[in-house]
Amino acid sequence: MLEMIKEESEEDRFLNLQSPIDSQQFRVEGQQAIRLRLQVGDVLEIISVDGEQAAELIVLDMDGHAAPQLLDSRLPVTGDNIQQQLQETGTAAKALVKQFESWQIQAKDYQTVLRVEGDESSSFVAYADLTVVIVAAGPSMSIEAHTPPTELKVVVKYAEPIDEVLPEPLAEVKKEIRIPRASARTYEVKKGEWIQIIDVSGKQCSDFIVFDKQALEQGKEVGLDSTATRTVMGLSNPVPGLHSRFLGPDMMSMVEVVQDTVGRHDSFLFACTAKYYEDSGYFGHISCTENFNNVLKPYGIKPRAGWPAINLFFNTGIEPCGTVFMDEPWSRPGDYVLMRADKDLICASSACPDDIDPANGWIPTDIHVRIYGAEHHFPRSIAHRITAEEHPRMTKTSGFHNRTSALTKKFIEYAGYWVAAEYEGWGANAEYLACRERVAVLDLTPLRKIDITGPDAVAFLQYVLTQNVRRMAVGEIAHSAICLETGGMIDDGTIFRMADQAFRWFCGDSYTMVWMAEKAEEKGFKVSIRNATEQIHNLAVQGPNSRDLLSQIIWTSESQTSVEKLKWFHFTIGRLGGPDGVPLMVSRTGYTGELGYEVWCHPDAAEAVWDAIWQAGQAFDIAPMGFDALDMLRVEAGLSMAEYEFGPDVTPFEAGTGFSVPLSTKEEDFIGREALARENPESR
Repeated sequence: MLEMIKEESEEDRFLNLQSPIDSQQFRVEGQQAIRLRLQVGDVLEIISVDGEQAAELIVLDMDGHAAPQLLDSRLPVTGDNIQQQLQETGTAAKALVKQFESWQIQAKDYQTVLRVEGDESSSFVAYADLTVVIVAAGPSMSIEAHTPPTELKVVVKYAEPIDEVLPEPLAEVKKEIRIPRASARTYEVKKGEWIQIIDVSGKQCSDFIVFDKQALEQGKEVGLDSTATRTVMGLSNPVPGLHSRFLGPDMMSMVEVVQDTVGRHDSFLFACTAKYYEDSGYFGHISCTENFNNVLKPYGIKPRAGWPAINLFFNTGIEPCGTVFMDEPWSRPGDYVLMRADKDLICASSACPDDIDPANGWIPTDIHVRIYGAEHHFPRSIAHRITAEEHPRMTKTSGFHNRTSALTKKFIEYAGYWVAAEYEGWGANAEYLACRERVAVLDLTPLRKIDITGPDAVAFLQYVLTQNVRRMAVGEIAHSAICLETGGMIDDGTIFRMADQAFRWFCGDSYTMVWMAEKAEEKGFKVSIRNATEQIHNLAVQGPNSRDLLSQIIWTSESQTSVEKLKWFHFTIGRLGGPDGVPLMVSRTGYTGELGYEVWCHPDAAEAVWDAIWQAGQAFDIAPMGFDALDMLRVEAGLSMAEYEFGPDVTPFEAGTGFSVPLSTKEEDFIGREALARENPESR
């Protein structure tokens, strides 16, 4: 049952000065879809990020009937990519089926689609109000192929600029509350229910306070306690994951932060007060504290001069000298925080009235709240943006997560994925010793996998990498740095030579692909640069017994090197268990300094791969390994990591990876060569 609460602000002293939103950018990830509603005259632009992913558009009129003519006069075609994906039995196909069902998309609707080829940048104008479903469909990629379904960039330019963005509900909504600018509202939630607080116009703070309903009925005011929260959580602000809860003065959880698309909030300062405005010379200015005092009166809550609150979207921080600074919020139209109630609560949210400083981007606007029932489940996630203007990317889980999460709840966020910090019953020290003395298995899926193919692949990599890829044989791997002209490191990683003009680059930073694409375009290299991260998940199997373990379960054909004979920094293509098993790539690489391998597979095969390794590993007393143990191992081995041992102001020689800069054997110029040669004049 949907309950909508919307009231006019009791005091609206603000002019409508907010900038209208004339366009929005969206992203469609490979094998996924988004749904947009367009009004007549709106312009829709579709761009393949890597220039190779086709888009298929299902266009529906307002009655839900297929109507491609409302968006373009070109002849519609059959949605072949959609059908190919739906014919599979893997996770991506099932997810698309579920999405279509929730949108009431039927098979007949994708028999007539508009198709945009990957090398085609298309612009459409809506001839009428309509709904368009944009699909970046395609079959799953095999491990030795270089055809991953990749993402699309979508831009909507509005014929009539809009004032706000209200994202699609995360599930069926139980209650919606609109909080007009410069006001506050109260609402009740039960234990287990979900609270989504949305900044509909961007750069708008929303102070949030809660009270234990049961305690309040007993005459006790038990609210959030920022000191207890910071003491127990160990963070200035809780974030989704291990340290996600806001506590009361009894150090018991009141709400848990589950999703956050912004990542910058405040829990140090009061909600704005009358005194703040008076001291600034703005007498009689309305404040969040006054608004809270007014709306909390019916609950018998005593007024205060200042309310300690979770100041959502408020951009504050602490300078090295200890000063608290404030700036414009990072939130954009439609950004939100999702929380789960750990008790029956009385909640109050504000749409802050501050217009005398950057707290609300100088222009107060509305806040929107949605309540979802306790029967729903939402994954924990934190937003990331590779570039400043793009749509947020939420934290993911790997194909191995069902197996790793059965062994631990201690997950941390790393490079956009949830990874185990350590495993219950083992711990970092035991995991470290297992790797040094026996064998351990680690989920390393967050590594970025970038396929680089085309007639100029070698020439391109010679230009952007410090390593000499021209000397590499097919099946060989090399470590390389990527540098600025100054010699400072952008990233490092390993380059696999898959074929004569086909390579696979493994690294830690998502921006590396953006940077590579820019350099390829600048210099006119004829290469394809495609993100295969979602199609290749991987485990590290490390330790003295790793070879014996994997040789029992990995089959290779006569044309491929066996695991037993695989040399250091080489890879082979094989199958799990026999010639009809799951296809795999196995490399003799690692990040531990021990004998070790990495096993690469499609995420749909991830659980089967984990199970085979885990079962065979019992004879070797295998242990799962988390990132805490990995950090100990890689430091001992002298292996560098971004933001610790290297960065833009550190060269490979300074980071201890000068071996990846073969100045004496690489004749071609590469980015940073001149600076590195000055630092190390005796060519290595």
